[in-house]
Amino acid sequence: MIPQQWSSPCGSQCTQKYAALTQIPWRVFCKKGCDSDGESWQECLDECTEICYKDPVLKDRQWSAYIDRSPGADSYSEECFFACVSGCGYKFDVQPEEVDKVRPNRPPKPPPAPKPVSPPVEPKQRTEDLPSTSA
Repeated sequence: MIPQQWSSPCGSQCTQKYAALTQIPWRVFCKKGCDSDGESWQECLDECTEICYKDPVLKDRQWSAYIDRSPGADSYSEECFFACVSGCGYKFDVQPEEVDKVRPNRPPKPPPAPKPVSPPVEPKQRTEDLPSTSA
């Protein structure tokens, strides 16, 4: 068996597109798009959204989105999504121009809650409670 036969043609396309060592995570997400269970282009895109964008696991705890193995920061989630979509494009023989037009179908995250403003603390005036004599 020669190396080109070790993975599916779709996986090979992902390997070629994301060949640099720094792009290994995106290669993985591209291959997840190739291996998706979706029966159609749209179902595959929906799976990419589910894989790459995580909602908080605990209500009102935005940080809990990281529990579910999402890529992390917003920019990483977006890169993950585009890599996964390219895998879906290879899987369903979608033209690269159409693949490049796909945008994440996610509403923007709400802005972080403002920090409560505490009133300024006034310095206390020192009063001498002890006599100024030494022992």
